[in-house]
Amino acid sequence: MNVNFEYYKIFYYVARYCNFTKAAHALHNSQPNITRAMNALEQEIQCTLFVRTNRGVQLTPEGQQLYVRVSAAMTQLQAAEDELTKSASLEYGSISIGASEIALNIYLLHRLRQFHIDYPKVRLKIANHSTPQAIQSLKSGEIDFAVVTTPLTVTSPLIQVNLQPFQDILVGGTTFRPLQQKILSISELKNYPFICLGVNTATRHFYDELFFSHGLRLVPDIETATTDQILPLVKNELGLAFLPEPMVTDALQNNSVVSLKLREALPTRQVSIVYDQTHPMSMAAHRLLELLIHDKI
Repeated sequence: MNVNFEYYKIFYYVARYCNFTKAAHALHNSQPNITRAMNALEQEIQCTLFVRTNRGVQLTPEGQQLYVRVSAAMTQLQAAEDELTKSASLEYGSISIGASEIALNIYLLHRLRQFHIDYPKVRLKIANHSTPQAIQSLKSGEIDFAVVTTPLTVTSPLIQVNLQPFQDILVGGTTFRPLQQKILSISELKNYPFICLGVNTATRHFYDELFFSHGLRLVPDIETATTDQILPLVKNELGLAFLPEPMVTDALQNNSVVSLKLREALPTRQVSIVYDQTHPMSMAAHRLLELLIHDKI
């Protein structure tokens, strides 16, 4: 049976108001058009749906049976329309983000705070990933986009947009203060205990490549799972470490760590956003992506 679905919409309003004229007003249509549509529907399904009365119409048992189904469908459609309207206006929604720890700390957190103030009903789901894990989650469709740090390599359909450059600096605990009088070389770092992230992270790959470019192999004395673990270890005199400058600003100001000079210039790194141009996003996710790329928050 190939029934015009517009007939069911008209049927819903006629049955709801028990009146062709009132249904026509609700649908911004004419009463003759409404009558013709209901006659056509009855012919299509070969069933009488209404009994005409002096006050309007009354549903037949078959019409009542159909109305139960059509009413449920209309309720669902209207609810969907309301949801889409609210989603478009960002009254609510959901965003899934994969963020590396450095990117979250030095770039994303205060921007998410402002976004949450502007759109308090949008739910945020933040997955703490290393850069490789975040890219994998993006490829599998588990997240809307990733905010991570370089180095990273992406291929189509993934798009990478650099958001903010940052510089790593060499730091140590206060017992290393005498080293501030020296300019250390990368090769000299082997003479001191060294702390670094574990393998399979973008940061570890960055420093493995840096040491290799100077004919050295990076063998940390302490490996950590997260960047947040490094600073407390440095403060407790367990070794030297490279950390993003924004993450150690407070510690430098309160003199709980010291900054050390390095002869070789460290390459600048980037906080980057990566998204799949073929992956559909919610209005909320698309809005946040747009704001981050254009640095509007």
